[in-house]
Amino acid sequence: MINYSNIFDREGLSYSAYRQLIDEKLKQGKTTGPDDSEAMLHYTKMNVQRMNRVEKTVELNEGLLQVLKSVQKPLRLLVISEGWCGDAAQIVPLFAKIAASDPEKFSLRFVLRDEHLPLIDAHLTNGGRAIPVLLVLDEQGEVAIQWGPRPQILQGLLKDWKAGETDMMKIAEKLHGWYAKDKTQTTQDELTAVFKKLA
Repeated sequence: MINYSNIFDREGLSYSAYRQLIDEKLKQGKTTGPDDSEAMLHYTKMNVQRMNRVEKTVELNEGLLQVLKSVQKPLRLLVISEGWCGDAAQIVPLFAKIAASDPEKFSLRFVLRDEHLPLIDAHLTNGGRAIPVLLVLDEQGEVAIQWGPRPQILQGLLKDWKAGETDMMKIAEKLHGWYAKDKTQTTQDELTAVFKKLA
């Protein structure tokens, strides 16, 4: 039985601590998780730039802000992520903006997937350990709702791309191209629907 409250309170990192951890690891020539290969270091460096860009350029849209305002009870947002994950880089700054919209109501913590395998294994996507995963905890510390690892429309596109392409770099290019064009709007729309269920 997973004690989500325990993980949140004792092991969860704030967004700034999560970002700092990634930066510190990069300075040591490492990334989060067990694979410090050149490729993973390259992904992580790119992801720091992506997170910086999303943080600077993206604002929460009116629909999402309205739904967040209508949430009555405090919620804890537990995110399973890693510094090398491209989807996470495009999405986790949004979680930080949601928490910042009302810090009294929303508290946010991050845990690393590869340090919490029983946790991610309880929240697989099509049998895989895909991230990021957002777990919204209720007042009892149970998972009220789960979202991730990416918007549904992109999940479908990715499946199609993988069926027709074996070069992961080309797939990653398409993935990040989609995120760049979408400017988080699809993700925000899905998160609006998530929080509406909790309002």
